Amino acid sequence: MSQNIKNVASVHKSPPSHWVGDGLPVRTALSHHQFGASVSPFLLLDYAEPYYVEPSLTPRGVDEHPHRGFETVTVVYQGELEHRDSSGAHGRIGSGEVQWMTAGSGVVHEEKYSEAFTQAGGWLEMVQLWVNLSAKDKMSPPGYQTLTQSQIPEVDLENGAGVARVIAGRFGDVQGSAKTFTPVNLWDMRLNAGGNATLRVPDGYMMAIFVLKGEARVNETAQLSAKDLALFEREGEEVVLSAVEETVALVLSGQPIEESVVAYGPFVMNSQPEIVQAISDYQSGKMGRLR
Repeated sequence: MSQNIKNVASVHKSPPSHWVGDGLPVRTALSHHQFGASVSPFLLLDYAEPYYVEPSLTPRGVDEHPHRGFETVTVVYQGELEHRDSSGAHGRIGSGEVQWMTAGSGVVHEEKYSEAFTQAGGWLEMVQLWVNLSAKDKMSPPGYQTLTQSQIPEVDLENGAGVARVIAGRFGDVQGSAKTFTPVNLWDMRLNAGGNATLRVPDGYMMAIFVLKGEARVNETAQLSAKDLALFEREGEEVVLSAVEETVALVLSGQPIEESVVAYGPFVMNSQPEIVQAISDYQSGKMGRLR
């Protein structure tokens, strides 16, 4: 084992699921509320485990709501979601695709099942992350990126261990296609049974591994089952992920933002007066409205 290993700090079981809107049962596997600055620059990881959606004529999901001060990242594993927001952005993402929304200075949006998925029904599975923005970027103009499967580079792991889909940041020499304000890596890992992958991130980065499916070991010291989250110490640069059985895992790491975090519902800023201003700006329509 390398002397530069990034040790496991803790392993956490996901809490029971709760509903977001009228169509997304999710488990909050990671939150700033629970873990504080140790998970910076990330604020939230919600997992909607496989859930069968009955055919309907009325799309379900999360109705119009605001955000300011951070980015939302939605990774769809099954199903199809549709997004629209007050900046005029609109996107539809299906299995294997990602939407990366920069709320920045403020945006109002909705996320619902697509019309086609609503009518056909089927299985839904997704992850949503909240990524913090530093104070200098919090009031940036809103932005939206749709990352299709063909836009997400895929890396074959050594010795046939599986593949890594590079959503953001770098995996070895491969650069992900997402444009980010905060330096982060986001890798969708698909490991074959018995496969081993050495994951490398910069020393000092926060790192977490969330297992969606299967069973794996990390650094030969900790066992992870489906819906488990491993958090790592900041020191060190390497983590060894070994699949006991076929495993799907989301690996996130990033440069911590060493600033105060003041959060109130859909707003994440650096001070209480900034939260008060965000509420006022939303109520007065300065963040726009959906038509």
